Amino acid sequence: MSTPLASATGAGPAAVRVTTIGVAVTFGLNGVAVASWFARVPAARDALGLGAGGLGLLLLAMSAGATLAMLTAGEVAHRLGARRSVWVSTVGVSVGLVVAGFAIGAWPSVVGTAVGLFVLGYGSGVCNVAMNVEAAAVERVIGRTVMPRFHAVWSLGTVAAAGLAALAAWAGVPVTVHLAGVAVVVLGGTVVAARTFRYAGDAVGAKGGSGVLAAWREPRTLLIGLLVLVLAFTEGTANDWVAVAFVDGYSFGPAAGAVVFGVFVATMTFGRVVGTVALDRWGRVPVLVGTMLLAIGGVALAVLGGSPVVAVAGVALWGLGTSLGFPVGMSAAADEKVRAAARVSVVAVIGYTAFLAGPPVVGLLGDQVGILRALLIVPLLLVPALALVPVLRPPARLPGGTASR
Repeated sequence: MSTPLASATGAGPAAVRVTTIGVAVTFGLNGVAVASWFARVPAARDALGLGAGGLGLLLLAMSAGATLAMLTAGEVAHRLGARRSVWVSTVGVSVGLVVAGFAIGAWPSVVGTAVGLFVLGYGSGVCNVAMNVEAAAVERVIGRTVMPRFHAVWSLGTVAAAGLAALAAWAGVPVTVHLAGVAVVVLGGTVVAARTFRYAGDAVGAKGGSGVLAAWREPRTLLIGLLVLVLAFTEGTANDWVAVAFVDGYSFGPAAGAVVFGVFVATMTFGRVVGTVALDRWGRVPVLVGTMLLAIGGVALAVLGGSPVVAVAGVALWGLGTSLGFPVGMSAAADEKVRAAARVSVVAVIGYTAFLAGPPVVGLLGDQVGILRALLIVPLLLVPALALVPVLRPPARLPGGTASR
């Protein structure tokens, strides 16, 4: 049976399925692009001769690009529509990967790597907002919680990328070749996948304002953003530092460090796949409280477990506990179709501040106490953030008579 929104767009169930697949593929390829870089961070550090503090500042370049993207993505999506925004931004992602790869391997340069990471961060940030807006529209069409599963596909992309990166490191494949190959695959696949986008609109040359400034004055939107900031810091710290922490703290090799990163994204993926059932059954608030508690315990085990086996088990719990935070925050921001792109953009801006501040904070702290122990900053932020979880509760009834989930 077609939904009212599907009928309004002239599309039936088959078209909904095609768009759902296209959105999922877009999420997955974006995950491949980002994780391909994260998994090669130890190799980049060694090639460029950086310490923990220097590496943190280098990682800041990608975060700065992503944060700038968040400030402009709402307007970009409003003007270009979700489909064209994804196309344009993915060109930036691919160019950034190629530039960073050459600046690490072929012509080692910290400045060149930073430029590539900035472009990668900007492209990924705009793509993130645009594909989440389309995903939220698909969720409204289907009428049940599916956003975490799109993010699960993103995580599957990161798992695949982590495995490929571990294999590439083991086989001695140059970083330049690895990242350039990923860029070609990501660009080609995303161009094809985004052709299916239809529900968030394709507002080329849209008149009127995007509503971003108004969204910045909404208390609920800002509180969702603050919670997403902490949850993004929890996820981003693992993305940036877990491989390095295990290389330094537990004497793992670069390939083994990439595998640990893979453990994190694998359990995060599992949580996103099964989490939709839990969210529909028990609701956002109790499920998010439970997963955040898992993350708190997981980080503590990863740092204080005392043995590599216990520490890796902690990373697994960390990934599971992190799984639902970002996608549920995006769903909450887009609960109402009106100004969904603007609200998603605002929440993303606040959330991505974690990616801007996180790398240098953890890196500079790591210079003092070691990267492994510096990870304990994560539970210190998660504990007070538990008080913000109730803000994710959706409105009792959405505009147009659609009951909330």
